[in-house]
Amino acid sequence: MASTTASARHAGSAPALSRLYLVRFAFAAAWAALLLLSGSHLTTGARLLLFLYPAFDVVAAVVDARSARVSGPVRGLYANMAVSTLAAVGVAVAGASGVADVLRVWGAWAVVSGLVQLLVGVARRPMGGQWAMILSGGISVLAGASFFRSAAQDDPSLTALAGYALLGGIFFLVSAIRLSRSTAPRS
Repeated sequence: MASTTASARHAGSAPALSRLYLVRFAFAAAWAALLLLSGSHLTTGARLLLFLYPAFDVVAAVVDARSARVSGPVRGLYANMAVSTLAAVGVAVAGASGVADVLRVWGAWAVVSGLVQLLVGVARRPMGGQWAMILSGGISVLAGASFFRSAAQDDPSLTALAGYALLGGIFFLVSAIRLSRSTAPRS
């Protein structure tokens, strides 16, 4: 009976989560394209983009938390808000120091937020469509470690961040599709 109640609660917030995931996909794809167009140097435009990505993550987590209150605990989302806020500030500060420092901050954010995403995805498994979020969280942890490694190179580049964002966006798209299918009325 408890799992039936949990499934019903999750089903109520699945459409809102699906829409949010579609918006997150569109943002990530556009952001990745803009970052690639800006090159791998820390121009003013690149610095703004680097700040906007974790700032957008904060806004998305706030929207997610508001819709998720009905379906269960949101502690992981609050943790994500805090980590992404710190990342936005950290990336803004690191942007004045150079690409290597940006990659270190981004790497730390990718590791911690990936762990949070993985845990939130596991908690939301009854809702359906969460395997992509679980996988994405695990990949984010690995990507974060690779950003640390690339920061130590002689000429570090920001281009890997575009691939990271696009892949994350694709995972959001997959989850949005899976969620919309899991809540579609069956005939």
